[in-house]
Amino acid sequence: MTLRAVLFDLDDTLFAHRSAVEAAIVAHLRTTGIAVEDPELIRARWRDIEEHHYHRYLAGELTYLGQRRARAADLMTASGAPPLSDAEADEWWTAYLREYRDAWRLHDDALPCLDALTAAGQRLGIITNGELDFQTTKLDAMLLSSRMDVVVASGDVGVTKPDRRIFELACERLGVAPGKAAYVGDRLRTDAMGAAAAGLTGVWLDRRHEPLDSARAAEAEALGVVRVEGLDEVPDVLLRR
Repeated sequence: MTLRAVLFDLDDTLFAHRSAVEAAIVAHLRTTGIAVEDPELIRARWRDIEEHHYHRYLAGELTYLGQRRARAADLMTASGAPPLSDAEADEWWTAYLREYRDAWRLHDDALPCLDALTAAGQRLGIITNGELDFQTTKLDAMLLSSRMDVVVASGDVGVTKPDRRIFELACERLGVAPGKAAYVGDRLRTDAMGAAAAGLTGVWLDRRHEPLDSARAAEAEALGVVRVEGLDEVPDVLLRR
């Protein structure tokens, strides 16, 4: 099989979202007057809150703005602050995003990976669960927009990963059959298994060496998921196929 295109997840795949979030949330809470005695506890609490409410947004239970307000309100209440009104939560997010954007960067292995794939004649693209405008802002800031032949965001097309339709749509926009495309992402089920079920080569970027139970491992193997520990492995793994 000869690949013609490689598509990527954005956050925590090319873009170092988690480290930016962890730096920003501690800095921001301190500006609100919250005493941060245990930064790691705050980071863990914010991760849990994000996972809970962002998946509610992806499931259609909350709007994008609503999940932001819920996340801010939950964190502040858990930190001992009074409940936030919607207007206060919006102001909280405006200040938090300034800290978040100050911490933006790419993973060190992102550009070498993209350069190698481009040199090999691969078309490139992004499939992301999120709002198109916000994700495009990241791509612009990281100078990635000009490298991408397509950017598909769930908030724009109304379908979220791992639904096969979002992968098929990206391939359609590229003019490439799913069987001639690969997708690289840091979440096994949402990214790699979702892509593989849609007919792409699913690549799981396992930077943190996550343990898998036997059932999940067998399911991933049956779908032909490829596991890598860094983006530096991706060109060789895919270009050999």
